[in-house]
Amino acid sequence: MSDRPAAETDVTPGTTDAAPEQAATEQTATEQTEEAAPQAPLLELREQLTDVIDTPAALAAYCEALAAATGPVAIDAERASGYRYSSRAYLIQLRREGAGSALVDPIAFDSLAPVQEAIGDAEWILHAATQDLPCLAEVGLRPAALFDTELAGRLLGHPKVGLASLVETLLGRRMRKEHSAVDWSKRPLPRPWLEYAALDVEVLVELRALLVAELAETGKTEWARQEFEHLLDFTPTVRAEPWRRVSGSHRLRGRRALGAVRELWTTRDEIARTRDVTPGRVLPDAAIIAAAEALPTTRAALLATPGFKGRGADRYAARWVAAIEAVLAMPESDLPTRVPRGDGPPPPRAWADKDPVAARRLVLARERTVALAEELHLPVENLLTPDYLRRLVWTPPATRVRADLLVAVGEQLASYGARPWQVELAAPVLTDAVLDGDVEPPVTSPDEAAAAADG
Repeated sequence: MSDRPAAETDVTPGTTDAAPEQAATEQTATEQTEEAAPQAPLLELREQLTDVIDTPAALAAYCEALAAATGPVAIDAERASGYRYSSRAYLIQLRREGAGSALVDPIAFDSLAPVQEAIGDAEWILHAATQDLPCLAEVGLRPAALFDTELAGRLLGHPKVGLASLVETLLGRRMRKEHSAVDWSKRPLPRPWLEYAALDVEVLVELRALLVAELAETGKTEWARQEFEHLLDFTPTVRAEPWRRVSGSHRLRGRRALGAVRELWTTRDEIARTRDVTPGRVLPDAAIIAAAEALPTTRAALLATPGFKGRGADRYAARWVAAIEAVLAMPESDLPTRVPRGDGPPPPRAWADKDPVAARRLVLARERTVALAEELHLPVENLLTPDYLRRLVWTPPATRVRADLLVAVGEQLASYGARPWQVELAAPVLTDAVLDGDVEPPVTSPDEAAAAADG
């Protein structure tokens, strides 16, 4: 990876605007060069695409080959995000050297236990494992060990860690993207979609080998091992108040408007779950916000509200109005507050008023963890989960003896879920941030401040 800053340029003082025509000509030439630069060759299937496995006999035959093969198993799943309410898998792709690739229709089976048995304790290779592990677990597939190519790319500091980006960077091949957001619940699945799905697992074994070598070269193998082991217990976070994620709700004023968002969101969610369609197809977020501002109580007024167009708005108009009327009848005490209740620290913007010392600790901790992450060539959020950092510096251990504080900081980070490699690297930085943040900064007089600025 190059150490040259992405935006680095060579500029001669006083000449920036001297020749705009020349600059425009050079820009055009650069654009033409970029357009003329050859693209990486398209990734193509190495083997003939096989039929989708949707019968017990076909599944048994592939599982026999899968069990007899050796090495890790590349696995991927396709969901129908943007079309369906559920996050279930509508296609599962597998590949193992010696067994080849297979496309399995999980909807056709009551159980995929034969696949789990055939894989046994073999390592899974996934890309962005947290996206697929929940839907694979729903059909009884759980890894005994795994390797996440996206997470490995993050630990290695690759600027782009999407599968297509890593494949182009490391394998020199370009992946098609035109079927990335299709409705995988459709039956039968078109052949071009199936080819796209098969390619997602064809590259994973080779990609893993290159990333393993790079992890070893950079001394990050143990970091990756701990991260992958941690993923084995991954479960999606269940949000206490998911309605607060409605886009635009931060602009609303008053608790009753927030209450309207909550009730309309809940009604929409019930309808979407029953119909198994994504909630946005029932009613867009923009309509919920508009209704929360206007609070219409008649069908005519509701349908005149911006965003209330189409079948979803009209078909369920009575339910939308009922939700709004319920909010208008609520006592103030039952309405949601602007800031959600939680057991964590307050929003960082409030720290300076609530606890100036903690605010200083936060500034120092952020600056120093960012610097350390840059030195290690990895995203700061992979060095340490931001929530862990905030919790630690808001309520640090009581001792201020550095050796004791270092141990206590490490224990506190571990109790949140930080892995040992993260504790080893982050604990000293946070320990010093706590100690330095507790020191009152020197008072600077106006004259001193002006002199420092002039100097």
